[in-house]
Amino acid sequence: MRIVHAADLHIDSPMRGLSRYDGAPAATMRGATRVAMTNLINLCLEERADLLLLAGDVFDGDWKDYSTGLFFQGELSRLREIGAQVVTVRGNHDALNVVTRGLKPLERVRELDSARPETVVFDSLGVAVHGQSFGGRVEKGDLAENYPPLTRDVLNIGLLHTSLDGRPGHEPYAPTTLAVLKSKGYDYWALGHVHAREVISTEPWVVFPGNLQGRHARETGEKGATLITAENGRIMSVEARVIDAARWAHVSVVLAEEDNFDDALAKVRAALEDERERAADRTLAVRVSISGTAEAYADLVNDQERAVAEIRALGSDLGGMWVEKIVVSVRPRIDLDAITKRDDGAGAFVRAVRALEHATDAEVQALTKGLEELERKLPAELKRDGLSLTSPKNVRVWLADLERTLLPRMLGEDR
Repeated sequence: MRIVHAADLHIDSPMRGLSRYDGAPAATMRGATRVAMTNLINLCLEERADLLLLAGDVFDGDWKDYSTGLFFQGELSRLREIGAQVVTVRGNHDALNVVTRGLKPLERVRELDSARPETVVFDSLGVAVHGQSFGGRVEKGDLAENYPPLTRDVLNIGLLHTSLDGRPGHEPYAPTTLAVLKSKGYDYWALGHVHAREVISTEPWVVFPGNLQGRHARETGEKGATLITAENGRIMSVEARVIDAARWAHVSVVLAEEDNFDDALAKVRAALEDERERAADRTLAVRVSISGTAEAYADLVNDQERAVAEIRALGSDLGGMWVEKIVVSVRPRIDLDAITKRDDGAGAFVRAVRALEHATDAEVQALTKGLEELERKLPAELKRDGLSLTSPKNVRVWLADLERTLLPRMLGEDR
């Protein structure tokens, strides 16, 4: 018997952080969640799956129109060819009071109740699936605690959308513990909500498959589903299967002191080529970070428009690559230790910056008091992307940027 476990499909979720420029594969990136869903069904067909489990957040929120639901049902209907069953629960993004539109349920597709946990037994497969959907977007209770007792003489699977005991970047919805999950005696826990793949336990199996498709720069690397093989009521293997349609990646390039602008571009190209090879034929959205102390400083920092254009051109030349953002933190070839000893404006500036770099968070935050009101007025999108004017971490980054850009001008070294 073969079972496919997926979660967090977020069909038709908008891709975030994609600035537009000529040659950028916008349409491909924005359609990636649908292609990933198609790839999921293809996996089920290729493996002749008996059961597909969807652990919440199939949708990213209420549909703009019925095309989202029609697409989803159209893909599920392809499973008729192999007679596969489908069991789903809703998560925080597609909770019962969030997705208000609906379509008549398909045969062989069962959505578990949100009012109470329930069990679906497939006698022909020898499998019992226990689970509960979210009734609302915010679920603070431990749903797993009330899941039913195991069903004897079959393979028992718990289907749950949860933060477990907490994961960075994820709201603490339906929190529970590994001890609670183990107490149920199930053979496998099919979890959702956390977007990075993670095997929590193998006795019993407790698995976050990760989301099906990365949607922004914090969701990098391979994405996909989990394939479970079972025989005679026992799990024989659990495998990750990569099925994402597009991929996000971070590329870091460290320059040497003698590297000029052309050397920097050559190193960036080599790094992009490596990432292109790892992603195979998938469309890529790449964030490029360039650091080091190098001769290339003046061209990279003082003529950023040219640098950005040249690097994005490299991505276009390699094909199917969107250079999402370029972060330059290159330092000029300046002896900072010597400058700190100087009795002039440059020396005072470097000493002040270095003192703040080693200050406590409270001391740094004291400098930002006047920015609190401005921060409250920031657009919600900027706040979601982590921009905070009062964050000590951000202030330290900005101080380093100021040192890199202002000091060469003070010394007359911007060429």
